[in-house]
Amino acid sequence: MLHLRLITPPGTTDEVVRLIGDTAGATHLVVLPGAARAPSGDVVLCDVAREAADELIGSLRQLGLDDTGSIAAETLDLSLSRHADRAEEETPGEGADAVVWEQLEEATHEESTLSVTYVAFLTIATMIAACGVVLDNAILIVGAMAVGPEFGPLAGFSTALVQRRPRLALRSLTALLVGFAAALLVTVGFTCFMDAVGLFSRVQLAAERPSTNFIYRPDAFSFVVAVLAGIAGTLSLTSAKSGALVGVAISVTTVPAAANAAVAFGYTEYRQASGSTLQLLLNLLGIVLAGTLTLLAQKYFWRRHRQRA
Repeated sequence: MLHLRLITPPGTTDEVVRLIGDTAGATHLVVLPGAARAPSGDVVLCDVAREAADELIGSLRQLGLDDTGSIAAETLDLSLSRHADRAEEETPGEGADAVVWEQLEEATHEESTLSVTYVAFLTIATMIAACGVVLDNAILIVGAMAVGPEFGPLAGFSTALVQRRPRLALRSLTALLVGFAAALLVTVGFTCFMDAVGLFSRVQLAAERPSTNFIYRPDAFSFVVAVLAGIAGTLSLTSAKSGALVGVAISVTTVPAAANAAVAFGYTEYRQASGSTLQLLLNLLGIVLAGTLTLLAQKYFWRRHRQRA
């Protein structure tokens, strides 16, 4: 369940209480008259089943409560109450399948904002992957996938397309492009440094590398795996059974492909660089396409389910 804390101007409190009372799945209603100071007003508390949260929050926003007051929601890890159990039973659908769109937008907004920390994580991940491709070490490749934060902007872009939020789309795209550009430039410099101290060599890059040569040899499976990863990542993001954004650490070669491209550019191996770049673009396209279609499907089927209920 979700716990809602609302600050309501005195003139709208009765309407807010009525909305909560009419919502199947809402319980534990508490009204604290005049308790809020900034902004001033009443405080209304309630718990609501996740399946009903999106509809209730949407109705509260239609009242303008997000402008005149406040709407805050947090996930309850534990709720021992017969009233809560009854509320969940009376609400159609499963909480794990429900998408709280405002919560999704907030999560992707935070994860898709261009920041120093985001660029630092992406750059470090790309440098780790550079070591992995030169050494032909799959463990380093997987480690780079886990460190890379690029799934945040990808998920934010998919969410923006579904919700028709151009600002979120632009923010996500900016974070994605600027982040990868910075990571590539730093990794090219990192490659030159490692070559100068004798830890990287052109011979290592040009070797067959059986564990990592798929990174610069894109094929149909590259796109298929990217699509599957996009679906898995989006479901993990919207599901109540998953926590924060995940990097989808399966064979998705976004960061490793960028790293291989940077190392190849550093050694003027343009064949590998072009193959890695194509691999990167295929994966980005596949993840965004799969994420968008997954969100559209969830939105459509959940709306149909609520209408039938």
